[in-house]
Amino acid sequence: MTRRVSERTGHAAAASSLPLGGKKSAHWGDGFFKGTTLVFAGIVFLLIFAMGVVLFYQGYPAFEAFGLHFLWSTNWNPVTDKFGALPSIWGTVVSSFLAIVIATPISLGIAVFLTEMAPPWLKRPVGLGVEMLAAVPSIIYGMWGLFTFAPLMARTVQPWLKHHFGDLPLFKGPPMGIGMMTGAIILAIMIIPFIASVCRDVFELVPSLSKESAYGLGATTWEVVRNVVIPYTRSGIVGAIFLGLGRALGETMAITFVIGNAHNISLSLLQPSNTISSTLANEFTEATSKLHLASLIALGLILFVLTTFILSLAKLMLWRISKQVVGGGER
Repeated sequence: MTRRVSERTGHAAAASSLPLGGKKSAHWGDGFFKGTTLVFAGIVFLLIFAMGVVLFYQGYPAFEAFGLHFLWSTNWNPVTDKFGALPSIWGTVVSSFLAIVIATPISLGIAVFLTEMAPPWLKRPVGLGVEMLAAVPSIIYGMWGLFTFAPLMARTVQPWLKHHFGDLPLFKGPPMGIGMMTGAIILAIMIIPFIASVCRDVFELVPSLSKESAYGLGATTWEVVRNVVIPYTRSGIVGAIFLGLGRALGETMAITFVIGNAHNISLSLLQPSNTISSTLANEFTEATSKLHLASLIALGLILFVLTTFILSLAKLMLWRISKQVVGGGER
């Protein structure tokens, strides 16, 4: 024991006898490393600020010409240089909301199956299939939706909905196949792999002891998922849903193929509509007037602000949920 203490004392004395320059060099290296990482982190905020400034500067002529009326005007006529953003905003919000409503329960079901119910020989192939769906380019989803899924909707699904629920405002209009419903379903198919993968990963973080204890008390799989898995991973589920929502809001090519690209607002899910991204994809290269181009860039600014707001709201919700869990509140 005495020998170990003396050895430690000797090591400490040797460390204290290092040249002062070595200590200064170490402090300088730490300061340089800290400053470098701080600069890298600041670049993120600089890029966000720069994109916002450029979009605002380039899109300001639209707000100067139409004022805030640009946000809720439904008129979009490049011939007369009259533009309004409301149809594109409406289509973006509604299609993304419907996609989340469709994708969330399916994604949670996939994640629960993979973590709680799938046999070992099936878990890996299904998980690989989910990851492969996430890797499919969006234009492939759009082409498949236009040439395969939209005709199927026009022949079977939409006529059935119109026959049985045609009196409702949601299902009025001819069954053309393309429209808000088809666009929302394609978006849902696209974001399911992202939500399911994240939920699967967070479900696997639930301590096995907690689940085994619940099973030992006689709980069923549904009760374990509802009372143990879901409360433990609530913040991760919320994060996964908002990740999918962010992907749906910014999707361009897939939704452009199947939503119909019509500048109108309708409660009917069978009617064609458009989104901010689809409007930009269709008209940006054809914008001949300065006001038309400025209006398109102003739409990009609106999408930028909308996405930033939703992701910030998601971070706030995650922070509040984490605070409740850490503070011993609601689980």
